Parts: sequence; structure tokens; C-alpha cells
Amino acid sequence: MKVLVTGAAGFIGYHVSRRLAAGGGAGVLGIDNLNDYYSVALKRARLAQLAAHGAFRFVQADFSDAAAYGRIHADFRPDYVVHLGAQAGVRHSIEQPAAYVQSNITGFLNVLEAARAHPPRHLVYASSSSVYGAGARIPFSEDQAADRPLSFYGATKRADELIAHSYAHLHGLSLTGLRFFTVYGPWGRPDMAPVIFAQAIAGGKPLRLFDAGRPLRDFTYIDDIVDGVIKVLFHHPFAGKPEAGGGATATAGAAAVVATAATAPAAAAPSRIFNLGHNRPVEIRRFVQMLEKLLGKKARVELLPPRPGELPATCASLERIRAAVGFEPATPLEDGLARFVEWFKAYYGK
Repeated sequence: MKVLVTGAAGFIGYHVSRRLAAGGGAGVLGIDNLNDYYSVALKRARLAQLAAHGAFRFVQADFSDAAAYGRIHADFRPDYVVHLGAQAGVRHSIEQPAAYVQSNITGFLNVLEAARAHPPRHLVYASSSSVYGAGARIPFSEDQAADRPLSFYGATKRADELIAHSYAHLHGLSLTGLRFFTVYGPWGRPDMAPVIFAQAIAGGKPLRLFDAGRPLRDFTYIDDIVDGVIKVLFHHPFAGKPEAGGGATATAGAAAVVATAATAPAAAAPSRIFNLGHNRPVEIRRFVQMLEKLLGKKARVELLPPRPGELPATCASLERIRAAVGFEPATPLEDGLARFVEWFKAYYGK
């Protein structure tokens, strides 16, 4: 069995690749362009960890380059694809929207086109809780309207979901989007709240809390996220799905689904969306207090007004993914933060 993982040097991509490679049942090809949006040294350190697994190999490439990515996909002929690569960051999307179009929309289109040419059994891609915007009701459920995102990043991720649905309907691709909710844990990104907060506390620097730290976030530990990704990846219930490895059989299988989809309602397309969160949101200021205790140091907190583009609260309804694959988050915030701080101290020498 062969699995292609995009964004393999990223936070979630690293953990998913490691779980797949360590399981012994899959050959994993990871690709990443190693861009400098955040520390390339951190990305290379993750790859060094993955290099210990014989089932994993890495190619530095950019999936927004259609020709390069298409060749990689065609040569590898993956049975499964986990598309986690993207230009991340809500705030950065306000300043550099073109980078998000290039990676999150054009790049995603390239991934789908490669899958169309050589269909895998199932393609799972990263979406985000940021697609929920104005008017969203707590807890966020997948059947709520997601047509008023508050950030450009969220808009690109919602565009991906709509594009995926059209490709599933038109081309019979088995596609599933996962809306991640505030992922944290070891090897986390330095532009995300856990590392930013821990750096400020450990270094005695000001820690800025927007909206006075009142926003609620559905912090989800990385191991729970990986469990959900793996369970969903190997659960592809759509009839007429392509056979593994592509080729003539895969094309015939895809054509059968297209023939069915052409006469069926659009909702019958082999496309799904699941929330992947913890369902137990906490206030950010409470999160900071827990970090203070674990680091043994008080934060120099600065309370600031709300920031544009950010939701006042996030909370994932897990009813749909629980019913489909039996997903249940297993890591309490107290345990997950303790593991994060242990890694933080070791990696950053704090």
C-alpha cells in the first residue's frame, strides 16, 4: 500500500507521516517545498525524525507546480493521498493573499488534477474551522452554512471544499475534507498560540492577549488529530471507487461513479466533510494559566482589543465523524499541554 502525504515537513503532515510509516503497512512518500513561512530548521528537524523510518521517503517539491507534482503522483501511483500542504495562518492571509491563492487554491487544483489522471482509492485533504464565520452557531456542525468566512485563509479553505465537491461529482473521485480545530502538541508551528505563548512566558517577554483572552478555542491534541485522519483515510464507503494503483481499472471505476453522479443529485457526489476537534473549548486566558503552571513562570500579559478576522469561539460538533468512523478524542488538555511543554523545553532549550 502506498500513501502520498503533501506538507510532510509540516506540523500535522509530520505526525501523520510518522504514524503511517511506523505502522509497517504502508510505503509513505512525503513531499514539501520547505518554504520559509516559518523556521526551515524546524521542518528539517521533523524530516530527520522521519528519516529513521525505512518506509518513508521524501521529495522536495511544490504542489503548486502542476507539472512537477503531476509527475510525482504519476510515478508513485498512490493508493491513498493525504493532502495537508497549504499556506497556513489567518493573520498572514490579510497581508499576503496571493500566496494563499497560489498554494491553497491553485495548488489544491493541481492535486485534484493529478488524482483525476491516476485516481487513488481515497484522497483526504485539510480544511479548517476557519470556514465557519459570521452567523456560525456553537457547536459548529458540518450542515451549517459556511458562506461568510471572516478571514481570507478561511475563504480559501471553503473554496477547496466546493472545488472538491465538484471534482467528486464530475470525475468520481473519493474525497474527504477535514476541518481541523486549533491543533497543538510537540513539533508545533512557531506561529501558533502554544509556541508563541510558551516563548513569551519562558523568555519573560510581553504576551499579548486579544479580546482580553476571552475567546474560546477547541484545542485538539495532535495524536487525536492523527487518529482521526487515519480512521477517515481508510474509510471510503463510496460505491464504484477506483482500484488501488490507478491504471485502466481505476479509470473504469472512476467512470462508473461519474456515470452514476451525472444522473444523481449533486449531494450524492462521493465527497464528505468532517469536523476534527475536541469538543471541549477553553478560554485562551485559561490556556495561558495552564502553561504558566507547567513552565513554572508567570506571564507578562498585555490585554488588547479583538483582532479582525478571528472568531470569538470555536467548538466542533463531532456527531458526524463519530457516527462514520467512531472517532473520539482521547487526550485531555492537561495531558496534551504537559507533553507539549516537555517537547518545548527539549527543543528550544528553555
